[in-house]
Amino acid sequence: MLLSRFFLPVLKETPKDAEIVSHIYMLRAGMIQQSSSGIYSWLPLGKIILDNITDICRNEMILAGANEILMPTLQSANIWKESGRYEDYGKEMLRIKDRNERDLLYGPTNEELVTEIFRTHVKSYKGLPLNLFHIQWKFRDELRPRFGVMRGREFLMKDAYSFDVDYESSIKSYNIMFISYMQLFKKMGLKAIPMKADTGPIGGDLSHEFIVIADTGESEVFLEEDFLSFEGSLNEINYERDLQNEVDKFTSFYAATEEKHNPNDKKIQSLNLIKTRGIEVGHIFHFGQKYSKPMNAIVNKNDGKNTPVYMGSYGVGLSRLVGAVIEANHDKDGIVWPQEIAPWHYNLINLKSGDKSCDDTCKNLYKLIQEKNYTVLYDDTDERAGAKLARADLLGLPFQIIIGPKGIKEKLFDLKNRKNGKIERLSYDELSNFINQNNR
Repeated sequence: MLLSRFFLPVLKETPKDAEIVSHIYMLRAGMIQQSSSGIYSWLPLGKIILDNITDICRNEMILAGANEILMPTLQSANIWKESGRYEDYGKEMLRIKDRNERDLLYGPTNEELVTEIFRTHVKSYKGLPLNLFHIQWKFRDELRPRFGVMRGREFLMKDAYSFDVDYESSIKSYNIMFISYMQLFKKMGLKAIPMKADTGPIGGDLSHEFIVIADTGESEVFLEEDFLSFEGSLNEINYERDLQNEVDKFTSFYAATEEKHNPNDKKIQSLNLIKTRGIEVGHIFHFGQKYSKPMNAIVNKNDGKNTPVYMGSYGVGLSRLVGAVIEANHDKDGIVWPQEIAPWHYNLINLKSGDKSCDDTCKNLYKLIQEKNYTVLYDDTDERAGAKLARADLLGLPFQIIIGPKGIKEKLFDLKNRKNGKIERLSYDELSNFINQNNR
């Protein structure tokens, strides 16, 4: 991508209403623009990142055996009244009427609607287990929307829903989703911490939330230090078998928010705990027959008897994840994108556009990078060198290749690793060799 042809409205100054790092950098880097309180337009750079995160999540759901559907943003209030949640959900749910005075709502979640889909089409245990997921915009009318996409009113969410014939089978489905969450966060370059959690308005008896460590996180977290180096066996996961052992490995480490941490508990006093901060990026629930009973979502078992199905739901805040990744990966100069979700692999910077030698060298490198199936943002603008370098650090692509008249003269060019700040001076051939290698 040529930067001269890319819509990137970078801001030089910190916006007055931005309080946290992710909100500041997303606005400054031209990723989002506020439409109204807690609601944002996603500009090209932000949309690329959001799509990269979404693709990783979608692919992992499919690998885990889930089927993708797409449910509407507007739902009939009738199914929520049927489940008993219409009045219980509170003022966060946006309730509206259509021209015929029918009650509708802008979906904050989809348990009722997916249960209606299930009960319409599945009548026998032979159609189970089943997992349906979709990726859709949600709306929750937060009392105080703040922190940009971290606590907005409209947000993109992946939510999945499992259906099983009995309790034991439903726990197996829950475990599959647990491990798939650990997988998808790893594939985004994130270390996720699973914690036992309250079920809240979703309901049920089993729930885990997934926390990403960030200095600016919203919650204080106490964590067993050994977990930070623990990888489990994620590279060898087979979703066709029972994953209880794998789940037990991840949950064997102590982790708790400050509210649930009891420093007087003798069982944890001997553990090597660290105190840090974290951001919730995912939440999974096992709620059994909470929705299937009142909504009469039943299947015929192999013994001929009918039973309400056992269900679970599994959510990932995809738009929130963009902010969470920035909170966990930044420095004083800007964003430091993990390679797994970076918008481009390389930032090619021409310090003197219009100079024939600089232009020719950059064009050759631009072509080489693309031929090797890497993505590249080529800063071919005519701005001053200092502005280009500052913008490159703000955007935070994994590698910067810096071409200028001095480098042309000396036949040495700067390759900067954005994560560690290390700059190497390489010849053109050395640069070509670096690109030729698999440095993803």
